[in-house]
Amino acid sequence: MNRRKFLQRAGFAAVAAPFAGHINAFGANSANISGAAEAAKRPNILLVLFDDLGYSDLGCYGGELPTPNIDKLAESGLRYTHMTNSARCCPSRASLLTGLHPGQTGIPNFGGSLVDNCVTLGEALGKSGYQTYHVGKWHVGAKEGTRPTDRGFDEFYGFYRGYAQDQWEPDKYHRLPEGRKPEITYDKENFYATDAFNDYTLEFLDQAKKKDKPWFMYLAHSSPHFPVQAPYESVKPLLDTYRKGWDKLREQRFERQKEIGLVNHDGWKLTDRSLVPVENNNKIANGYSGEPNPSWDSLPEDRQEDLAHRMAIYAAMVKHVDEGIGKIVQKLKDQGEYENTIIMVLSDNGACYEWGPFGFDGRSRAGITKLHKGEELKKMGGPGTHHAYGSAWANLCNTPFRLYKHFTHQGGIVTPFIVHWPAGLNSTDRWVRDYTHIIDVMPTLLDVAKAKYPRVYNGSRIQPMEGVSLTKTFEPGGKLEPRTLCYNHQKARAIIKGKWKMVWGKRFPEPIEWELYDIEKDPCETENVADKHPEVVKSLSNEWQRWKVRTKAQSRGNK
Repeated sequence: MNRRKFLQRAGFAAVAAPFAGHINAFGANSANISGAAEAAKRPNILLVLFDDLGYSDLGCYGGELPTPNIDKLAESGLRYTHMTNSARCCPSRASLLTGLHPGQTGIPNFGGSLVDNCVTLGEALGKSGYQTYHVGKWHVGAKEGTRPTDRGFDEFYGFYRGYAQDQWEPDKYHRLPEGRKPEITYDKENFYATDAFNDYTLEFLDQAKKKDKPWFMYLAHSSPHFPVQAPYESVKPLLDTYRKGWDKLREQRFERQKEIGLVNHDGWKLTDRSLVPVENNNKIANGYSGEPNPSWDSLPEDRQEDLAHRMAIYAAMVKHVDEGIGKIVQKLKDQGEYENTIIMVLSDNGACYEWGPFGFDGRSRAGITKLHKGEELKKMGGPGTHHAYGSAWANLCNTPFRLYKHFTHQGGIVTPFIVHWPAGLNSTDRWVRDYTHIIDVMPTLLDVAKAKYPRVYNGSRIQPMEGVSLTKTFEPGGKLEPRTLCYNHQKARAIIKGKWKMVWGKRFPEPIEWELYDIEKDPCETENVADKHPEVVKSLSNEWQRWKVRTKAQSRGNK
């Protein structure tokens, strides 16, 4: 089926122009599609973002975490094997929302706010006749003029300051625009943020149904980012699973990845336990600075029990997200919106190692890791607690890849990505193996929504999009045109071109510059062939440097 027929099948009378750099400013065509009859043909959009979810955590990617509702979406949708991101939460969110690389958005590494000469999905879709809603974590600007409702979203519930909040504190979460009366109220006894985000998504869907316009819902969960927190009744049934330890579970995940077809040739390898990045203060790394994560069997039983609770809490957070997605899908079915709603599910980066194999407690980088015992174990993850689960569990979450969030090796930048759209996909339950990037979400959604990307917005000349529409991959056998993808985050860098991936790590015991991998034969980066191909290293290094300058990428800091 060609692309024109494919989009006509999904309800489009005409095909939007391909995205090549930039598209005409909003004008008469955008106004014409705002009528009710035409709007009814355009899909609703639900974009679900996890925070620090690992590559293989979801059941449909080989994980043992209970995610039946997301797995059902995958079975009747598409799963991408190599969707890549910008290595950390706020730069990835900035890229997701704008279709630009982080440096172009004003958030090159960590912190900052979106610049005026970019547009968000909320702005572009809102201008093209969509209702726009955002629930959850923002993290791309907290000052006046940069909050969600300043950047294109009609309604918001969640938190817009900081990278994480206590899941048990309702006062940390806000309803915008200012003065909007909260539709749902909570006290400390009945509040859990992940569930509240799901509740508000359902509330906003009810509001959207009353209007004769398509809608865009950006549900950006803060789960399972630390502090890992979840109700104990959700944690308890998962404990026995994680008492098996990370070594056995990594092996089991890799075998399931073979069974489900993700791993499709012998070049895929289960990598060795990843190293713990170097810390000047080894206490922050739990005494494992620059060393591999320990084997599970080498640890005493009391440490294993503490760690099993940490990971079970993490898994319970994901379970609560999945349960919410189940309710949202049922709501869409009840409303008659399910068939023509495109649902995307992904994570902002790989699982988070911070900062050693035993995790930490309290303030990050304070070097405090408490060994919980006895009755204290039941209180872990509850109100008044603050835990992280550590680098060894993160290594499990990223199976079969090396390293973690903050890095541009596969464990840092490859994320699960699911696309579900009954009205728009005619071949489902399959793997898409093209290398894609989180910058591609914006052009894809504008494409299916027949929305225009502006040259000028609010008086600012807008930068051209960097991503490409993925609608070709919605067709059986559809392939993207060859292109080069580049990455940079705080001294970690990478470039992917054809079969080659070149990557520069950081915080290793011994300095290592460019590593080179044939990722067609070696998708898990196990055999560095840089010494064998110096001409490739030189060429790709020069290309990455040009990209760095062009996109304003910076290498500040070393965390």
